[in-house]
Parts: sequence; C-alpha cells; structure tokens
Amino acid sequence: MVKERVNTDGYGPWTVKSGLIQVEPPFEIVERMVTLRVHLDPVDETNAPLRIVPGSHRLGRLPEAEIERVVATIGERLCLAERGDIWLYATSIIHASLAADPPRRRRVLQVDFSADAAPGPLAWRGL
Repeated sequence: MVKERVNTDGYGPWTVKSGLIQVEPPFEIVERMVTLRVHLDPVDETNAPLRIVPGSHRLGRLPEAEIERVVATIGERLCLAERGDIWLYATSIIHASLAADPPRRRRVLQVDFSADAAPGPLAWRGL
C-alpha cells in the first residue's frame, strides 16, 4: 500500500481495495519482501484457505502462462489455521484462495513488509 498514487516506472498495476491504494512494486523488491497473516477466524478446507506452491518463491518471476504448469508439477498446500495463528511467508511465493463454500467469514490481518524504501515521491503507507 502507498500513501497516494504517484506514477513511478516499474510500479503497477494500481488497485484500490477497501479505500486503500495498492501498487505492485518491481519483482526485484517483491522477492525481498515477507508477508505476515494473523488469522482472526479459523480457516478449514472449505473456508477459502490460502493455497501455496512450496518453494515457488525461488523460481523468480514466472509468466502467467507458466503458473498452472508449476502448480501441476510441484503441487500446492492448503494453509489451514485456527483463530490467532500467524503465517509468515515469502511474498513472491505462488499463492491464491478460492471462495469459501459455503460462504462464511475468513478475516485475516495481512501486512506486507519491505526493507526497501519506495522511490520518492512514492511512499509506502506504514502501520
């Protein structure tokens, strides 16, 4: 997340989620980042668990067309959680979630950490 939109070479696409401005930094930054997830609700197999591909963070930036093949080759793991569980993972790992079936709450507090400063005048939004 950033404080405001400032078009910067190598940063994009831009999105707004829950009123917060987000931008994807260059992959060279993403691969040095970590993501922390604090689970506020339990997550079982039917409640849209985070799905990850173990070790995929070591593969570098993959073209969209390659991701399906990598998932089929390596396989994926479900990240199940109890309320209060904390997950820490490399931000660049292949990850996704499906919709909960049946729909129900799956609240998480997610924070992406970067030791890299955003290039001025672009500024990360801090906690």
